[in-house]
Amino acid sequence: MYTLPKIERFNQNVLSKYHIYNSVFITLPFDSIDNTGALLPLFTEVCDTGYKKMETPKEIFEFFSKKYLHTDVEADKIDLMFRFIQYIERQIVLFDAIEDAAFPIVNNMEGRGSLRDIKEKSEARGKNEELAEFLENFNVRTVLTAHPTQFYPGPVLGIINDLTQAIRDNNLLQIKQLLAQLGKTPFIKNEKPNPFDEAVSLIWYLENVFYNTAGDLMHYLETNIAPNGNIKNPIIQLGFWPGGDRDGNPFVTTDITLKVADRLRTSILKCYYFEMRNLKRKLTFSGVDFLVAELENKLYRSVFYSTGEIFITLEEFKSQLNKIKTIIVEQHQSLYVDELEALLIKVNLFGFHFATLDIRQNSKIHDAVFRDIFDYYLANGSEVFPKNYYELSEAEKCEVLTQVQGNLNSADFKNEMTQSTIDSIRAIQQIQKCNGELGANRYIISNNENAVNVLEAYALFRLSNWEHPSVDIVPLFESVDDLQNAHNVMEQLYTNPVYAEHLANRGMKQTIMLGFSDGTKDGGYLMANWSIYQAKEQLTAMSRKYGIKVIFFDGRGGPPARGGGKTHKFYASLGPEIENKEIQVTVQGQTISSNFGTLDSCRHNLENLLSAGVTNQVFNKDLNKLSDSDKEIMVQLSELGYEKYLSFKNHDKFIPYLEKMSTLKYYAKTNIGSRPSKRSKSEKLDFKDLRAIPFVGSWSQLKQNVPGFYGVGSALKYFEDTNQWEKVQDLYNRSMFFKTLLENSMMSLAKSFFPLTAYMKNDPEFGEFWQNIYDEFLETKRLLLKIAGHKELMENYPDGIASIQIRERIVLPLLTIQQYALLRINELNKEPNPDEKLIKVYEKIVMRSLFGNTNASRNSA
Repeated sequence: MYTLPKIERFNQNVLSKYHIYNSVFITLPFDSIDNTGALLPLFTEVCDTGYKKMETPKEIFEFFSKKYLHTDVEADKIDLMFRFIQYIERQIVLFDAIEDAAFPIVNNMEGRGSLRDIKEKSEARGKNEELAEFLENFNVRTVLTAHPTQFYPGPVLGIINDLTQAIRDNNLLQIKQLLAQLGKTPFIKNEKPNPFDEAVSLIWYLENVFYNTAGDLMHYLETNIAPNGNIKNPIIQLGFWPGGDRDGNPFVTTDITLKVADRLRTSILKCYYFEMRNLKRKLTFSGVDFLVAELENKLYRSVFYSTGEIFITLEEFKSQLNKIKTIIVEQHQSLYVDELEALLIKVNLFGFHFATLDIRQNSKIHDAVFRDIFDYYLANGSEVFPKNYYELSEAEKCEVLTQVQGNLNSADFKNEMTQSTIDSIRAIQQIQKCNGELGANRYIISNNENAVNVLEAYALFRLSNWEHPSVDIVPLFESVDDLQNAHNVMEQLYTNPVYAEHLANRGMKQTIMLGFSDGTKDGGYLMANWSIYQAKEQLTAMSRKYGIKVIFFDGRGGPPARGGGKTHKFYASLGPEIENKEIQVTVQGQTISSNFGTLDSCRHNLENLLSAGVTNQVFNKDLNKLSDSDKEIMVQLSELGYEKYLSFKNHDKFIPYLEKMSTLKYYAKTNIGSRPSKRSKSEKLDFKDLRAIPFVGSWSQLKQNVPGFYGVGSALKYFEDTNQWEKVQDLYNRSMFFKTLLENSMMSLAKSFFPLTAYMKNDPEFGEFWQNIYDEFLETKRLLLKIAGHKELMENYPDGIASIQIRERIVLPLLTIQQYALLRINELNKEPNPDEKLIKVYEKIVMRSLFGNTNASRNSA
């Protein structure tokens, strides 16, 4: 029997099941769900019909309430809105669970991009030796961040997990029970989580998903691809930001950092303990039984009886496991040796750290801290810094920073930020002592503009009595200007003798982080992506010139506007002029749960990232190189897009539009993450301080998705108007990079719905501004369909667009309610005596609908 096409597998296993189980949900005996379940489909139809007639959200909801509620009482309408929100939130969970359950059926787990595909291609093309060598030098690092784009509290995540399994098993009784539980479980947190709470939530994924998936992946590679059955290189690595990311988050303290590191260590030891307990039941042979029991006991004490003590070292654990393996092979016919080797692989991958806790701080904070430290030394008559330090040139400052040494004590400072910055350096030393060097060995400087920013961070370690820090200093280049100047900054560092010595101590490797989110916010979609591509080429050339292996760490979010979308295709498209021996990428919020939330999706996406590296470095080596003429076209496109985006960003209605017409200000009021929505405490909205998540998320809530397409249409239109269309068409047909770039923009368009906000075109203040956005949307859509040769958006991803369309239909009433609430808030604020109590109720409606919309999109922020 032939396998059905992907879209038919989706329709059978996702769409049909959703309709069946949603009908079960409607019949559940809740106080008000029953009535809501009957009214909601009617409201969805009213919304659908209303928007086709170009009616406003207010007109649509008022019509519905009059026809089906038979009331004009505002309290009754508000009650219905809240009930709709509660119901839709749970519909989204149901759809998530069904889609997760169907993942291995809808997606071909052994097809393109899988480990099996890599193995078979390698054998067919005679590339086995090249592949084996590649695997000894290539790494994939997924870095989990705590950015607030995941709104499900812990109990709901647990229900999703159980519901997914019940759907997979077709266990109708359990499905009904779980849906009933879902109906009675709160979706809203009463208090904001602190960074430790966020860390605990994400460690769940490490323990329950990544631990087994990464171990199985490595075991497959060693068993089926490695020539001698052994790969020394830990191909899969994990990073972790909750508890270490201090940039703009005053709640990340040194105590939190140390607590998170302890929790990571305890969590991995707990995983090992459970595996040893299972092995103890099998390895009952003479000569090994007591060794297994001893290891189990030491792990047990380290996990359950420890107040910080560790009763076994990593070296002892590995040594004893290898000793047990030798005895089994030599004396017991290798019985259960596979399971023991699987554990050894995990121990080699995760050590006692589980994931590397990155420490991150903003360069502007470092500047302030350094001024405080300078003043302290000056007041104490010290000559660590020259008195005229702040009058020196950048080169002279660099010279000073590489010579300073000291033993700072945070207690000598009154400034809280100075204290915590110094303490964070001490914390790294403590974590390395307990968890090993991989526990915390990277210090990231966000908003990095120059070499001084990097050397300030390096000097902090030297001033904390750490002469040769076992830490990588990682500059994060974000703005367009900083990206274009990054290679010059790095040359200054590479040619600095002291920093060069530091790199030699770190294996001649330099990690550089590049920010897609802030790059897009700063320069628009085309300019941000092309600037990062160019920066990678220039940084690669500069690093190779000085014998440095550069490692690129991409700060990506969920949607295309933040570097998301078909991420693995980007990595497969990089040419030989971009170093690609490691793929390092941030994964956050919804993207963690949607791409790595189950064993199947995690395996699929990790294999795809690994396959992207193999494709680029082994199978298609030198094929993705862009010619000089290709680059000229990309430069033109990016500059045209930048020009269009810049005029839009500088429009006098840009900030007021976001403040008055979007959900921007409501992100700060939600109890979803510990981090503030902007870096400064100022009441006035400053675009530079605005974080990328609320910025991109607000456009997503409006269903306008501006950061993912604005400027693309105008740039392409220039080539159409000047009779040069064949140039961009040819580039699209040949270049995977350019094609992926435009396909991801197409995804942003597919998730847009302008009828929702069409009423704004008649707004006296913002009508012209809304029309500007809509015109660019239409032009971009027309030209992307033209270049792709499509009639519909994303028609080459039928299952993807089908999933988007179902999710968008589920949330259509939610979007309508949100817009209705925003309109009522604006109306109430214009009254002579605004009803503050009623305004707060509508603000709550906006925030609640914000949760559901974001969860439904899965990669909207």
